[in-house]
Amino acid sequence: MTSVASFFFGLVVALSCLSLHLASAADPSLLQDFCVADSTSSVLLNGMACKNPSTVTANDFYFRGLHVAGNTSNAQGSRVTPVFAAQLPGLNTLGISMVRIDYAAGGQNPPHTHPRATEILTVLEGSLEVGFVTSNPNNNHFTKTLYKGDVFVFPSNAIHYQRNTNWNAPAVAIAALSSQNPGAITIANAVFGSQPGISADILAKSFSLDVATVNFMQSKF
Repeated sequence: MTSVASFFFGLVVALSCLSLHLASAADPSLLQDFCVADSTSSVLLNGMACKNPSTVTANDFYFRGLHVAGNTSNAQGSRVTPVFAAQLPGLNTLGISMVRIDYAAGGQNPPHTHPRATEILTVLEGSLEVGFVTSNPNNNHFTKTLYKGDVFVFPSNAIHYQRNTNWNAPAVAIAALSSQNPGAITIANAVFGSQPGISADILAKSFSLDVATVNFMQSKF
């Protein structure tokens, strides 16, 4: 191959790679105005099947309930009220969702990750200690105390948490997420509460614990 031909071949390859990079740098454009989720469909796909547009109404884009406080009478003292595509069908394919999080006095939303979303949170009432941890090998812990009106962002997949710093009053936050179905993996539940359970020997070695302690932890889930 001549030097000129080699140059043009290399240029074509470079431009092709650049175009592929740019094409994958953002979500694909929607092919219709909306794709309201059809919860009755048996079709399995990455997301939810679309309703016939002729049957769509304004109620498909409407959710009522975030003004209602969640029941925080549980071990963690918190309750997440989701507004995902399952609750608001009009969110299907739009790549966004939100939640209300209620915290009892001293309650917490324990360490967890969202495998499909970045989260941005704002405090509506009270104050929250929040934080996230970066990936290996550094595992840097970024933490901040938030007050009413403050905003904090948790990067996608990062382990993060929130805790009500007031032991005498509840707190409330609203969070937006960059997925219609962000998912949640609560670390303690996943590690000690999986079904079937992870071998106690593996967990004992991983956490520098004895097997009896691991068995005790697993019995709590």
